[in-house]
Amino acid sequence: MRSEPRSGCPINAAVEALGDPWSLIVLRDVMFGDRRYFRELLGASEEGIASNVLSSRLKSLVAAGLLTRDDAIRGQRARYTLTEVGIQTLPILVALGTWGRAHRKTSPQLTIRQQLMEEGGPAMVADLMDELRWRHLGVPLPDREGPLASERLRAAYERLA
Repeated sequence: MRSEPRSGCPINAAVEALGDPWSLIVLRDVMFGDRRYFRELLGASEEGIASNVLSSRLKSLVAAGLLTRDDAIRGQRARYTLTEVGIQTLPILVALGTWGRAHRKTSPQLTIRQQLMEEGGPAMVADLMDELRWRHLGVPLPDREGPLASERLRAAYERLA
C-alpha cells in the first residue's frame, strides 16, 4: 500500500484508502457485525471473501490507520479494533448504502439495516459512532436515555424481518 496518495486531491486520497470493495465490506462487518477476529470475518461473510483476500485487506486497513491489530499471544487469536479514523468511515458506509438501496437491486432482508440507518438519520449515525468508540476505544458513552444504537437496530430488524 502506498503511504502517500498519487495526488493531493481529497477524493483520490480517500479512494486510495477505501476504494477497494473488500476493504469496505470488512469495515462494515467490524462495525455492524462486531466481528473482530479473522475467522469471524471469514466465516460470516455474506459475500464469501477468500482467506488470502481478507488477510491482505486487513493488513491494508491496519497500514491505512483504520484498524489496529492486537498481537496474538500464545493460545489467543489476534483481534482487530477500529481506530477513530476507521469509526469516521461510518457516515461514508451509510451514504454508500443509501445510494445502493436507491439505485441497485438489493435483497429486502439485507436492506433492513440500511433502511433503519436512513430513518434514524444523523442522530442514529452519531449514536452508533459513540457506541463504536466505546466498544473499540474504551471512550465512555455520552449520557443518554434508552437502548444503545446497536440494540435499537437489532430490535427494529427483528420486528421487520
